Amino acid sequence: MSTFRVVVTDQVFPDIEIERALIEQAGGTIEVASGTREEVLATIESADALLNTYFPMDADVIGSLKNCKIIARYGIGVDNCDLEAAKAAGIAITNVPDYCVEEVGVHTVAMILSLIRKLPQGDVLVKAGEWGSVHMGEIRRLSTMTIGLLGYGRIGSYVADAMHALGADVIVYDPYVSSIANGRLVALPELFEASDVLSVHCPATPETIGMINATTLATMKPSSYVVNCSRGPIINLADLVDALKNGVIAGAGLDVFETEPPSASLIEGTPHLLATPHSAFLSVEALQESQKKAATQILKCMAGDELDYRIV
Repeated sequence: MSTFRVVVTDQVFPDIEIERALIEQAGGTIEVASGTREEVLATIESADALLNTYFPMDADVIGSLKNCKIIARYGIGVDNCDLEAAKAAGIAITNVPDYCVEEVGVHTVAMILSLIRKLPQGDVLVKAGEWGSVHMGEIRRLSTMTIGLLGYGRIGSYVADAMHALGADVIVYDPYVSSIANGRLVALPELFEASDVLSVHCPATPETIGMINATTLATMKPSSYVVNCSRGPIINLADLVDALKNGVIAGAGLDVFETEPPSASLIEGTPHLLATPHSAFLSVEALQESQKKAATQILKCMAGDELDYRIV
């Protein structure tokens, strides 16, 4: 394998020692781009390969790349990449779709259980000097509840298995799946109408963006919850906030938002909203796995080997 140059378009990890060790062992060099957009573009212009997280890889950026053979994304989504432009330029794009399945699955289950057991409300009550379960309101037994999943990929199936093991009924809407292990497939209207908890597990596409909105929320039970640890744009945040403030649904748990970070003025004071800062993917092990697998795609590309996670 001849010498090759790798650039990290945007550094989000504590260090890049995992990538550096792999790439230098294979005869390559690696550096991190920094500064303004123009400075980043100047750094990546002649790179043979890019490691990318959030930096937008639009058609203009891709068109400016002179030697690039692969853009290896650290994460799962490829929303920030112009796939058609990359395909036209002959540049491979890869992701790492399996690095944080356990983490996001566990985070989702934790949010579901926190909401239905009303842990945030209990915490606020005790810290305010209140005491007694009488203040907690109605809490349902999990085994009497239906957990609805919008999507049944790696993480959706993880959550389905976990919730089934805890005794809940599981229903799923996913037009690309013909059977599931622990639950039953339903039509989209039934998913909204029957779910006591609706958990999002689908990618952001023209068909799914804004799918959870004022109209669909109005078809849900007033006692139901919505959880999203997948993609923010699936939910119209303003509509969800209105639904929470007006008692259309009972609560929501969000790790992702339409715009990140979300507008503080929009969500401030929203009742029964449990929010985390896009951290569902996070663990020491998951980050290291993402770094290793993304760098490995570059090594395979440079060697002319088949890629594990090729998108285009």
